[in-house]
Amino acid sequence: MAKTLSLYEAKTRLSALVEEAAAGEEITIAKNGKPEARLVPLPEKPAVTGKRPLGQWRGKVWIADDFDAPWPEDIGRALAGEPDPGDSLDAPPAR
Repeated sequence: MAKTLSLYEAKTRLSALVEEAAAGEEITIAKNGKPEARLVPLPEKPAVTGKRPLGQWRGKVWIADDFDAPWPEDIGRALAGEPDPGDSLDAPPAR
């Protein structure tokens, strides 16, 4: 059975209204006597079994042959926070 409440009443009883909607009741919220919104239960979710089918990414994902190859020297230095010897911006300041 659907019921209609004013916006003020819905604000003051929101927790209880959510419980009622979750139990299957449809609630209409009105502002100045005009229906503005509905609070309805969410559709049932299918139960999660915890098992995933094997091979569902086969043919969609690949790993490059050089995936675990060492970084190029300049990128390795940058990641290690070392200055680039060929870059004047990385040179220590003159004293």
